Amino acid sequence: MLNRRKETGLLAAALMIFILGGCGTQEDPAQEEPKNLKIGVSVYDQYDTFMAEVLSQFQAYTREKEKDWGIPITLDIQDADQNQLQQNKQMDDFIEEGCDIVCINMVDRTDASSIIEKAKSNDIPVIFYNRELVKEDLERWEKLYYVGADAFQSGEMQGQILVEECRKDFSSIDKNGDGVLQYIMLEGEAGHNDSMIRSMAVIQEITESGYVVEKLADEIANWNRDQAANKMASFIEDYGDRIEVVLANNDDMALGAVDALKDSGIMPGTEQWPMILGIDGTDVGKKAVEKGEFLGTVLNDARGQARGMIELAWSIVSGRPLESDLELQEGKYIRLPYRKVTSENLSEIQAGQTQ
Repeated sequence: MLNRRKETGLLAAALMIFILGGCGTQEDPAQEEPKNLKIGVSVYDQYDTFMAEVLSQFQAYTREKEKDWGIPITLDIQDADQNQLQQNKQMDDFIEEGCDIVCINMVDRTDASSIIEKAKSNDIPVIFYNRELVKEDLERWEKLYYVGADAFQSGEMQGQILVEECRKDFSSIDKNGDGVLQYIMLEGEAGHNDSMIRSMAVIQEITESGYVVEKLADEIANWNRDQAANKMASFIEDYGDRIEVVLANNDDMALGAVDALKDSGIMPGTEQWPMILGIDGTDVGKKAVEKGEFLGTVLNDARGQARGMIELAWSIVSGRPLESDLELQEGKYIRLPYRKVTSENLSEIQAGQTQ
C-alpha cells in the first residue's frame, strides 16, 4: 500500500511539473486563449511615409484578424514625435491601460533600456519593429522580439538595380565618359542601423560588380523629403551635371532629390537627369519609378511587417503557434525579404500588393 501511494504521489508530481513546464510556450495547445486583445503601438514619427503605410496595414490586418479569431482587438496607437522621452512615457501609458502586449518603433534604437525595464517589471511582452535594437538589448529578456527586414539586403539590391542598368548601357550613366560613377549619398539619421548598413552595402555591391565609383558628397537628411531637397539643392550648385547617380537610404529622400532637380530646371528624361534610387517601395516611390524619376527602389514589405506583428502578438499572448510561412528566427526575429522594383516589374509588384 505504501509503495502504491509513493508511486501515485510521484506520478502526480511529475504530471504537475509537465503542466507547469508547458504553460506559456507558443506551442502549448492547452493554454487558455484570451477573450480579447489589447495592443499598445508607438511609432517614432507618424509622418514618416513608410511608417504610415505600416500602421495603415497593421490596422487593416487587425480588422481581419478580429473576424478570424472571433475576439475584439483594441489598438492604442501613439506618435512619439521623434522624442525618446515621450516614447518612454507612452510605455507607462500602455502599462496603466493594461495592454497585453506592445509594439514599439524606437525613436533611438540604442536607448531602449527604459522601455525594456518597464516591460520586464510589468511582464508585458514587446515587439520592436522596423528600427532594429542592438542585439544585446534584445537578449536582455525572453519576451522581447523584433519584426523587420535585413538592412544589408536592401542596400545590396539597390546596388544591383544600378549594376543591371550599367550593364545595359553604361555610357548613358557615365555622362562624362571617364569610366567612373560620380555619386552623392543621402543618408537617414546618424547612428541608425539601417542607414549605416544601406549606405555601406550599396557601394560594396557596385564596386564588387566591377565598377569604379567616386563620392562627390554625402549628407544626413534624416529620412525627410524637405531636408533632402535642401541638401540636393546645394549639391546641384556645387557639382551640377557631374552628378551621375543619387543613392538615397529611403524613397522620401530620393523624392527630395527629384524636387530639387526639378526646381533647378532639370527634368526627367533629359541628359542631365541622374540615376536616382530609393529604398522602401512606398506608394509615392513606386509612382516615381512609373514616371521615370527613379531608376528603381527596393520594396520594404509594409504589409508583411504588419502581418508579422499581429500574428506574432497573437501567438505570444494566446500560445498558438505562428502561421507556417512565418519563421521566428532564434526565438526572437521575424525578417521579411525585400524586392527590387524597376519599370520592368512594377506592374507585377503592384498587382501582388492589391491581392
